[in-house]
Amino acid sequence: MPLYEYELPRSAAILTAEILGVRPGEVVAITADTESEERVVSATAAAVHAAGGKPMVITLASPTGVGKAADPALPVEALAAALAKVDAWVEFNNQWLLYSTPFEMARDANPRLRYLCLVGMNVDMMVRCISRVDHGGLRSFLNRVTELTKNARDMRVTTPAGTDIRFKNDPTRLYSCDTGLANVPGAHFLTGQISWAPIHQTIEGTIVFDGTISPPLNRLVDAPVGLTVKEGRVVDITGGKDAVTYGAWLSSFDDPNMLRLAHIAYGFNPGAKLTGNVLEDERVWGATEWGLGYLQAVDAPPDGIPAKSHTDGICLNSSVWLDGVALLQEGRVVHPELATLARSLKAE
Repeated sequence: MPLYEYELPRSAAILTAEILGVRPGEVVAITADTESEERVVSATAAAVHAAGGKPMVITLASPTGVGKAADPALPVEALAAALAKVDAWVEFNNQWLLYSTPFEMARDANPRLRYLCLVGMNVDMMVRCISRVDHGGLRSFLNRVTELTKNARDMRVTTPAGTDIRFKNDPTRLYSCDTGLANVPGAHFLTGQISWAPIHQTIEGTIVFDGTISPPLNRLVDAPVGLTVKEGRVVDITGGKDAVTYGAWLSSFDDPNMLRLAHIAYGFNPGAKLTGNVLEDERVWGATEWGLGYLQAVDAPPDGIPAKSHTDGICLNSSVWLDGVALLQEGRVVHPELATLARSLKAE
């Protein structure tokens, strides 16, 4: 893997100044665990300091689970108390804290908090997906795709691996468009993803994960894993050994909500590639991603999905139709308003 001694500081500076918008005097928490890449953490802390901010690095022992499944290994009260007092929080943890109890406590106690999820970030990904991206052009593209999707009622997604799923959208729900800006309060993510919760009971058909599944595999699947979905719930899992492993992991929580489809997302970061890191995998250009399990209430009022954990799977080379109009054809943007812009972003 390249060292990128010169490129990394530039990536950290873009992250700090342009994406997070750190202002002089602001306190920025940078969390990591013992699986995180130390160079990324140190470069970001240095960039915060150079911008006049006050970096506070918190390194934790790596839990064996993510989300709420990480709670038993975390100093829940102490961590939440610290995060409740900062202006911004960048998460580099490999075993992510997103959706964990400290995350929820900090979010509820600190309405000004700017949270940026960069879980499992490494130097190579930071350069490819942050400093080598045309953020202005990509932002225009993502905003228009979000608008088109939000205005569509009937959706269909297929893939060459066998996905064929239909559902309906609710335009009143939150459509999260990660445009590379995290300068206002709220939860923000690496640029290049659009995520939303469909009307759950309308999700019907087959989803085939032929990319990665994270957790529990955190790698490319050995063979495609098929999910049969009825009224937004997984009723059957088929495939090889990975399908057996995945089904057993979902069942281990003894929580029926772990079998519920939570959200779908598009991947649109020109620098992203399939690596086994969920942060990057779900931004691979032309992929769709489905999350199962936990979902915040803000994403699907009034209750979201109160599950014990969360998992994400990747469907590569997706075709997407918005009320019958093609947006993607096997991973390539074909919508007449967007095809030229997509090519200019050097993704196609």
